Amino acid sequence: MSNLPNIEHSIAIPYQLRVLFTENAFDSRNLLFSNLIRSGSNQGASRVIFYIDEGVAAAQPQLARNIASYCAVHGETLDLRGIHLLPAGEAIKNETDYLKGIYAEIEAQKICRHSYIVAIGGGALLDTVGFAAATAHRGIRLVRFPSTTLGQGDAGVGVKNGFNFRGKKNFVGAFAPPFAVVNDFSLLDTLPEKHLRNGYIEAIKVALIRDRDFFEWIEANAKALAAFDTAAMREIIHRSAQHHVAHIATSGDPFETGSVRPLDFGHWAAHKLEQLSGFRISHGEAVAIGIALDTIYSERMGLLDPHSAQRILDLIRKLGFETYAPELELENDLGQNATLAGLEEFREHLGGELTITLLSAIGKRLEIHEMDTKTILQSISDLRLPVSIELGR
Repeated sequence: MSNLPNIEHSIAIPYQLRVLFTENAFDSRNLLFSNLIRSGSNQGASRVIFYIDEGVAAAQPQLARNIASYCAVHGETLDLRGIHLLPAGEAIKNETDYLKGIYAEIEAQKICRHSYIVAIGGGALLDTVGFAAATAHRGIRLVRFPSTTLGQGDAGVGVKNGFNFRGKKNFVGAFAPPFAVVNDFSLLDTLPEKHLRNGYIEAIKVALIRDRDFFEWIEANAKALAAFDTAAMREIIHRSAQHHVAHIATSGDPFETGSVRPLDFGHWAAHKLEQLSGFRISHGEAVAIGIALDTIYSERMGLLDPHSAQRILDLIRKLGFETYAPELELENDLGQNATLAGLEEFREHLGGELTITLLSAIGKRLEIHEMDTKTILQSISDLRLPVSIELGR
């Protein structure tokens, strides 16, 4: 038996998590992107490869041409090594062929750890390209251009990426802070209303767990947001991104090594609901239902007052979201409610003790470690047959 002492050292690795805001990033007169790449390069032009969501490319057919022209104008900084289109939607995260194709292109174009991968699109594309960037050469610099309100205010500004495997959402993935996130508001110009709306729910989520004043701002501006007023939309995206980045940077657990996940409020049921619907229900729509379910549950358990619960449900609905889907009541092969399996899958995905974030007030959260099955099912019934909480059930 050795008497040699153990060796232990703490490793402190500084990360800079930056989110930049602009319009028309690939107008040759806009220097934000070229300056960004120059800031991380020692000398000469950096190799850059682009991946664009096909939905974005179809809606903005000039985008690829603008990127090529931009890189030509700023050739002293940008060595363009390809512009590639990838399918939109969750399917890209289910098929390894797309992931393998990205790896092959990285190798063919000699994209190294001092090169840049730029991902332009919705959450599924950002996740898939981000996972490839995080794992090829153990990490290539990634610049995200989220193309949805949900991406610009939440998913696209974080440090996670993921890939679906064995029917489970984000079963594989990595924590990897991007080199930068660029929120280009012009990418939102051609979004359908459904995807413009989806980002609102993550803003409500972060307001509910962190900032009552923000929740009340959303309430006060609900009419403008429902009408997709430009100024209101930009404000909610900026404030949502600010809260998400602040939580990641200051929570003390940016890579989620513990069991507490406040930014996943409403998500245990949402992730399962996406699966049960065959991803017919979008992530934003599922989170709206998940937040509604956990709000009702919080009220039924005596944690949240009825008036606050009603305000939350009313705001979700005012912004155009449904708070119920029939998939919530699907049964598994044993005749049991299938949504309930989301609790164990959530615990398994996060690891450690089951920890669910609930509400004690608007702007205040608490964590619990078990949920009552009967009360969950009662809460689902409340959503199917909505009754004013303040009037009683």
